[in-house]
Amino acid sequence: MEKIISLCKRRGFIFPSSEIYGGFAGFWDYGHYGNELLDNIKKLWWRQFVSNQEDIYGIRASIIMNPRVWEASGHVAGFADPLLTGEKFNVMFRTSVGVGEEAKVSYLRPETAQGIFANFKNVIDSYHPNLPFGIAQIGKAFRNEISPRDFIFRSREFEQMELEYFVRAGDWEKYFESWREMMKSFAKEVGIEKVHELEVPTEDRAHYSKRTIDFQFDYPFGKGELWGLAYRTDFDLRNHSASSNVDLEYFDEESGERFIPHVIEPSLGVDRTLLAVLVSAYTEDELGGEKRVYLKLNKNIAPVRAAVFPLLKNKPELVTKAREVYQMLKKEIPSIEFDDNGNIGKRYRRQDEIGTPSCITIDFQTLEDDTITVRDRDSGEQERVKISELSNFLKF
Repeated sequence: MEKIISLCKRRGFIFPSSEIYGGFAGFWDYGHYGNELLDNIKKLWWRQFVSNQEDIYGIRASIIMNPRVWEASGHVAGFADPLLTGEKFNVMFRTSVGVGEEAKVSYLRPETAQGIFANFKNVIDSYHPNLPFGIAQIGKAFRNEISPRDFIFRSREFEQMELEYFVRAGDWEKYFESWREMMKSFAKEVGIEKVHELEVPTEDRAHYSKRTIDFQFDYPFGKGELWGLAYRTDFDLRNHSASSNVDLEYFDEESGERFIPHVIEPSLGVDRTLLAVLVSAYTEDELGGEKRVYLKLNKNIAPVRAAVFPLLKNKPELVTKAREVYQMLKKEIPSIEFDDNGNIGKRYRRQDEIGTPSCITIDFQTLEDDTITVRDRDSGEQERVKISELSNFLKF
């Protein structure tokens, strides 16, 4: 774990928040490469779980909502607000909305799901979806953890990729299995190996759940929760309907039935996903008689897809040609990087640690025949490729 944390700091993936002031426990900042990797993971999830589906609607709910949302959901009572219950600890971050006597107590959301349930009627009225259908969002959540630990595994500010899939009560099992398979497929897409499934017993399930599967991963500090898949029944919509006095029933035009749908919830933590990706990708081997460290990231999420080098940075003709190749690729392939810092061996090692799948070197032969050298990250093998064929060679 210390090796991964060190690599993340050294290569600009993740930094301690407010580090110049000694940091702040439970909070982390993502640097350029960490942000790119994070963004690629979220884009892949959105494409697989939302864009590629016919019945999923995306939203982006506000972080701070009417506090009655959290009363109806059971979080205020379950998380123990000291001002309301007299308990010593409040897991939800309290905030004040408004000023003076007009101020109202509210909370930073401890989960993204309630923003979806609060918008159920809006989605129904706007899009008139047929059941089953889902509502999805990616967003920040906050929990005032007593002891944040294990790097970004347990922090006080985190991000969730969450989907609520609304179904008829009698159909929940088949859709539960469908989303279970989708989550397993996503694990392979992002390169997470050895995911375990734990059937959560009744006494350990959340108050809203009738069935929950925890997807667990072998982190360096031990096995821990990665994602969750829950059957939330109609708990949330029924509670919000009663609390708000707003009818949250679904009307089936074909049958004439009115009922409150049940819900399947695939919930994936973005930060824990990134950590599991890093752990799965971290590799130590020997190349050319030297030990090296590299991130064996799947090509579809690597923060840098390819890096372009001039063989020598003090040869203007090589630098000019390398810049031409870089600009050409930049128009067609995202996340192309130009690197002329240090000798070429150091550049290879740096890009290996970033997880860059391909390194492209412009040398003196390039000036003669318009071919370049492409080096593969995992094997270290090199291949001459025509510049005109480079874009197709690199696309994946």
